[in-house]
Amino acid sequence: MLIGRKLEHDILYNTISSDLSEFVAVYGRRRVGKTFLVRETFDYKFTFQHSGMANTSTRGQLDAFKRSLNDYGNENCPVLNSWMDAFDELKKLIKVSRRKKKVVFIDEISWLDTPKSNFLPALEHFWNNWASARKDIVLIICASATSWIIKKVLRNRGGLHNRVTRRISLSPFTLHECELYVQSRHLRFSRRQISTLYMVMGGVAFYWSLLEKGMSDAQNIDNLFFQDHAPLKNEFYELYDSLFKTPQPYIDIVTALGTQCRGLTRQNLLKSINVDDNGAFSRQLEELEQCGFIRKYTSFGKKKKDTLYQLIDNFTLFHFKFMSENTNHDVAFWTHSLSSQMQRTWCGLAFERLCMLHVPQIKHRLGIEGVATNCFSWYLPATEETSGAQIDLLIDRSDQVINLCEMKWSQGEYVLNHSEIQKLNNRLNAFAQSTKTRKAIHITMITPYGLQQNQYANDISVQLTMDHLFEP
Repeated sequence: MLIGRKLEHDILYNTISSDLSEFVAVYGRRRVGKTFLVRETFDYKFTFQHSGMANTSTRGQLDAFKRSLNDYGNENCPVLNSWMDAFDELKKLIKVSRRKKKVVFIDEISWLDTPKSNFLPALEHFWNNWASARKDIVLIICASATSWIIKKVLRNRGGLHNRVTRRISLSPFTLHECELYVQSRHLRFSRRQISTLYMVMGGVAFYWSLLEKGMSDAQNIDNLFFQDHAPLKNEFYELYDSLFKTPQPYIDIVTALGTQCRGLTRQNLLKSINVDDNGAFSRQLEELEQCGFIRKYTSFGKKKKDTLYQLIDNFTLFHFKFMSENTNHDVAFWTHSLSSQMQRTWCGLAFERLCMLHVPQIKHRLGIEGVATNCFSWYLPATEETSGAQIDLLIDRSDQVINLCEMKWSQGEYVLNHSEIQKLNNRLNAFAQSTKTRKAIHITMITPYGLQQNQYANDISVQLTMDHLFEP
């Protein structure tokens, strides 16, 4: 049943053959498939499994934990008055298990850590004083609240410091994995339609599970986002609320970045949202980056102080561009705007993001997987003498080549003309003169269906198509 996830599956499965007890942390954004991965890997067979409950008191969490203990064999479990009591009862359950490896799976663990509950000290005590001293326990904790996992477990300065033995940061599907998933569900989508859906939803497994057979990609988008009772109509706020205990500062950051295609420097971002430059702000940026919502990058030839933060999450950008703009509440908004200039412009920018999210596939097609590379963007501001220039993806290679990537979305084969070739050559020359690079520069065109062969196509060093982005 698992699509892709081979590396993550192997990390989890190998804990069974470990000579020691293992403490595994699995984290990632909401609905990316964390719980499914763990359950499928262990064939739904656990010594104990429990999932925390959202917005529930400590009393409610303990009562639910007791019911889970009952379900897994501790039928005489008394009323639990504290988390120390809860873990003591879990020990009893583990002791009587006949399994060679006792797999304990605690899902949505951050919800158990209610105010003044002392959950974390009890977890520390359970692992440090008991579980880690044995050789037969696999403790797996999982949470959508990436910030909680990072702060409270992975960077814990107390009893859990350096106790996690394996960590899995689960990323969204790639295009290849989305195609495998679509095929497994017998959905009839072309690669162009899969690409469009990816530009809207990214690779979040749950979103793809909602696609309906017999509908086009456009119909599915309307069905998921714009219908009166669309299942993902309120996903934006639910997403950030599930990931972050106090979501508004994070929403403020992505909202500010959503207005700037290139991104903002730290100082400009601070001015935009009018907050202080402090440790809390640094942590918020880092957590958004860890969750895959933003990326931090430096333009070619620039210094660290010029680092930019850019919003790259497809769903968030789609929400800002279309869902919040659908003021007429058109239930077929996407279908009705298929030929609009707004959608064409969005497709061009979204295809660029699609390519940037699949750089490993681009490198594979270029035959440079074993070559050390760095990816940059580059921007030359306009002056009175020049019109300025921008390159969204540069692959700077240690074999003395730079791939200047030009990404263009089109309905069919992309047709280059004299004007465009001039612009590309001017951009190449501006980059070479500005950076003083001595490396060879290869203009690399990435389009859905390749270039139409005409007198200008031969001026392009390398041509890649949408199919290359679908490679494993």
